[in-house]
Amino acid sequence: MGTPTRPRLARHVRLRFDPARDRHVLLGPETVVVLNGTGADVLDLCDGTRTTAEVVAELRGRYRKVDGDDVTRFLASLAARRFVEFGDG
Repeated sequence: MGTPTRPRLARHVRLRFDPARDRHVLLGPETVVVLNGTGADVLDLCDGTRTTAEVVAELRGRYRKVDGDDVTRFLASLAARRFVEFGDG
């Protein structure tokens, strides 16, 4: 089996739009992370079926310039905080 590469939100985390902040947020136990639009788009694609490379490819179809390393670092930072998990699909 290879390295797990299919990101998804952890079970205890929800991606929601917060009308009071007019932004998307990640909701976890006793935690709220306010996201910018790009961060919300990245996480919306993290459904456990797409690989990180497929997430980057989809984003490149939406935006002019997407740095795959930035997306990988963003997901890794959220994984370190246990907001994102990686699986084999």
